[in-house]
Amino acid sequence: MWVTFLKYAKKNLVCLGLAAALLSTDAHAAEWKPDASRRPHHAEARLTGVKVIDKRMRDLMVSSPAMGMSIPVRVILPVHWREKPKATFPVVYMFHGGDDDYTSWTRETDVEALAEDSDVLVVMPDAGRNGYYSDWFAGAPRWETFHTHELVRLMEKKFRASHSRAVVGLSMGGFGALNYAAHNRGMFRYVASMSSYVDLNDPAVRLELALGTAKEGIDIKDVWGDPVKNAEVWQAHNPAAMPRAFRGMHVHLSAGTSQPGPLDKGRSSGVVLVSVLGEAPLSGQIERFARSLSSEGVDVTTHLYTPGTHSWPYWQAELHSIWPSVMKSIGS
Repeated sequence: MWVTFLKYAKKNLVCLGLAAALLSTDAHAAEWKPDASRRPHHAEARLTGVKVIDKRMRDLMVSSPAMGMSIPVRVILPVHWREKPKATFPVVYMFHGGDDDYTSWTRETDVEALAEDSDVLVVMPDAGRNGYYSDWFAGAPRWETFHTHELVRLMEKKFRASHSRAVVGLSMGGFGALNYAAHNRGMFRYVASMSSYVDLNDPAVRLELALGTAKEGIDIKDVWGDPVKNAEVWQAHNPAAMPRAFRGMHVHLSAGTSQPGPLDKGRSSGVVLVSVLGEAPLSGQIERFARSLSSEGVDVTTHLYTPGTHSWPYWQAELHSIWPSVMKSIGS
């Protein structure tokens, strides 16, 4: 069954590759350096609502000046948050993928149980179904400002978050985690990107962006401008174009080889096919990015596993694999 399925998947990948080549633009060889003189953001977000989910989990409503609206954020409190009212706590920010929301990590993984013995604050903000973790070229939305300025300050002010931070993201959220770490050097000690594209110059990524934005009725030019006329904006959001920006932190990159395995059993062939196609182009660009990071002296690890598709069972396993390292990096 899987042999026949994989032949069908590979045939579709060839079609995707041909189509992607038509959409590709010339890769930029020069490294992009994040602009350290970005306009400061002074407005503060406000906590406007708190819903108790269980003993340690809360759903927050955060009024964001940058977004011009309220954004939901799910948090898991540290084990001793109440017992130590004057203490500050390390933070793990966790970013969801496209077509999902702030509930995904607790809905699909056992992260709450995983953090049961950790004095760490886990923060899972919403980022829009296709927000791309960016301040859009069109002027709005402004997800990066909300996540890296407003939300960080609010967590410090209201939830006693310390300056010891890690960020973990998957798919689109992994892309966001990398960009945020590169744009805000010193903000995160550890950044983990699971099954995410890391190079906006990759033809397969350009195709994925074109198809994804078209499906949602989004013009990709609203996100980062025209790929040619505004190439500098694209490269400013391209992790592969700024490897030096990751110095001083640990970077962990992981993806599957796209081969289905036991964890895919019970899922429809159509769903598995999407998971195969979604993961297939990632390992190659991750390997190239990892080499680039290493050549710049960045502390980087990779985990390219087989079998492995673009799906939650593999991300759950990866979360368990990296959790001890994440905790060690932030001192929890």
